[in-house]
Amino acid sequence: MAPLLVLASASPRRAELLRNLGLSFAIMPSDVEEQFDHSVDPGRLAVEIAQKKAQAVASKLKAELGLTGSGQVVVIGADTIVVKDGNALGKPGSKQEAIKMLSLLSGQVHEVYTGVALIGLPLEEIKTCWSMSKVKFRALEPAEVEAYVETGEPMDKAGSYALQGAGAAFIDSVTGSHTNVIGLPIPPLVTQLRKLGVKVLGL
Repeated sequence: MAPLLVLASASPRRAELLRNLGLSFAIMPSDVEEQFDHSVDPGRLAVEIAQKKAQAVASKLKAELGLTGSGQVVVIGADTIVVKDGNALGKPGSKQEAIKMLSLLSGQVHEVYTGVALIGLPLEEIKTCWSMSKVKFRALEPAEVEAYVETGEPMDKAGSYALQGAGAAFIDSVTGSHTNVIGLPIPPLVTQLRKLGVKVLGL
């Protein structure tokens, strides 16, 4: 019997990426606070936060369901960090902060790191992976930045933009995984899911 998948995230972008793989899953958002430690490598930091998110949901599920046996549930946690000049950019706290972030990224290249942690219950087998992509913004006009922020799209996004939304108009190029920028690095995620007994695309 295939394990039940649980996505420990409220992100509709991550949910859509999983649906695109033909996967069925439940959504149970984690309430873990995202805290940035600038002394930690961004890839490792993203994995650590993702693991905390997955662990919080896994602990609730294990307590509520009284799981026994093996391979019954796989919890997916993920975290995305945007980095410019060594500084991590989280979700903006205000429209002014979103404008400031986008102005900082204008005409520049930045990195996007997404860490993923999978926890197989009830044995609590943990698999992790992360990916980094480089994103180049074209030079942005102040008026279009303000208009974009007014749409509300940037307000729950790391770095204040969405590749899969209107924010795509700002992007000249992406080096590396596009899905990583959206919120899940699909190729390494598929590899780790299969290790935990989850069938993806027939394998």
